This record gives sequence, structure tokens and C-alpha cells, in this order.
Amino acid sequence: MVDLPMTRRQPVLTWLGAASIVRIFLAVAMVWCSGAMAVAGADLYRAQTVVTGQGEANRITGFAAGLEDVLIKVSGAQKLAADRRLAAYKSNAKSFVRAFSYRDQFLGKPIRDEQGTRDRPYDLTVDFDEKKIDELLKALGLKPWLSHRPRLAVFVEMENGSRDFIVTADGAQSDLQRDALLAAADRRGMNIVLPSMAALAKSGLEGAKLETVPSSSLASLATEQGGELALVGHLVWNDRELGWVTRWRMDWQGRTHRWQIRGVTFDEAFRRGIGGAAQILSDNGDPAGRARR
Repeated sequence: MVDLPMTRRQPVLTWLGAASIVRIFLAVAMVWCSGAMAVAGADLYRAQTVVTGQGEANRITGFAAGLEDVLIKVSGAQKLAADRRLAAYKSNAKSFVRAFSYRDQFLGKPIRDEQGTRDRPYDLTVDFDEKKIDELLKALGLKPWLSHRPRLAVFVEMENGSRDFIVTADGAQSDLQRDALLAAADRRGMNIVLPSMAALAKSGLEGAKLETVPSSSLASLATEQGGELALVGHLVWNDRELGWVTRWRMDWQGRTHRWQIRGVTFDEAFRRGIGGAAQILSDNGDPAGRARR
């Protein structure tokens, strides 16, 4: 810090020192910013999946799954999920890989009876070649989504019989759903924020049916929580389908977009919800095939 008394007695020397300090800080800031941008860009081309053991067969399967995830993450096009055109590329996914690494999920834990290295679960992290991924997207009629990605304030209501709650950033009853939402956001290359219990109580939304809440009310709460726009989801458990029936809603550029998913786990519902929002924001089309005014 600059000493104020010294500033008054030696203005010229202090000015020169301050100018040098400013230049240093600017240089450091530029390096830090470029590094942060590089990391963010590299993250878009990175995927993670779980494999059993470190054998090549499982690794190739992991590469294929990671390739699909990275194509969706980089482009924002959720519609690429299970796209039949990807089959040929996934069978040769190894050619798109730049580097990979493993993390043993049981690191530090003793090997159980009849469990060797072959069947231990590992997190496989794969870095894909950016140029090759961009070229593949071009071949698929898509392009990288490298512009600003709005931070989503995600409001999700879970309804299972008499149990009904909103997923929050700090509520104990939604621990699993919170972790799944954060994982889904990371997998789709999106930043999200969740409402706190205090914020919901203050706004009067605690225990409210989110589908009946006007978008304007959620938009203001989203801003307060650090989000740029609101994504609303309502999940209802269906015994007959053994899965969640999910409805999603998001307002963007004067339109209300709605889409549905049926009979899936909440992990998959969250991936499709956040992925659907990314598809809209990246200008890759409406998840439901059309937008409603």
C-alpha cells in the first residue's frame, strides 16, 4: 500500500512508484484473466464419466460417452443427445482425445474380497482436441457456443406423494437433488445458482407451487440470488412409469419456452432441463420444437 504521509512529502517519487505498481497490477490482471478464460474454454472441451477399471475396453466406452457430452457442452445443442449421426464418430472417439486421466473413487480404501483393479470404479476425465471438436460440430451443421453464457437461477419443485419441496442451496432435504443439479450444470457447461431457504421464505415462495408463480416474481428473485434469468422445473413422481414427469419453463427474449420429459431419473431430468435451457440460449432451437408466446 502507498504510505499517505510519504505521498505528500515526495509526490514525484510516489507517482512514479504508483504508476509502476499500476502497470504491474494490470499485467498480472491480464495474465490472470487470460488464464481464467483459457481454463473456462478448456473446460468446455473436457468430459468426465465413470468407468470400471482402467482397461482399454472400458476406456474406449468412456471416450465415446465423453465425446457426446463434449459436443453438447461446446455447442449448447441438447438435441445431439442420442443423435444417430454420432454413432460413427463415437466408435472412433479415441482419435478426438488429447489427454485423459483417472481418479480412483475408492482411493485409500482397502480392496474388498473378489475386487481387484479391474472392477474398481474410476472417474475418467477426458480432454478433447478443440480443433477436431469444432470441425466435427461444423460437419454436423453446428458451431461452438463461445459467447457469454447467462447464469441460470434454477427453481425446482419436487413432488412425491405428500412430500413436496423446493430444491435449495442450503436445505438438508434436497442434498441429493442439489448435487445432481450442480453435476448436470457442469456437464452441460452452464453456471447455476439455487435459492436459499431464507430467500424463499422472504419472498413468500416457501412451499408455493412454482408453476403458479408469475415469471416476473421469479425474475426478481433470480437477480437477487445472482442469476441472470430463471429456469423453473416441476418434477412429479409417477409410480406407473417408475420415473419423474418433469415440466420446464424459461422466459427468453420475450417468449416463454416450455418442454417436458417423462419417466426418467431426476439426474436425467436435470440434465435435460439445463440442457434445454442451453439449447435455447445458444440459438439451437426450442427443446419442444416450438416456442410459446
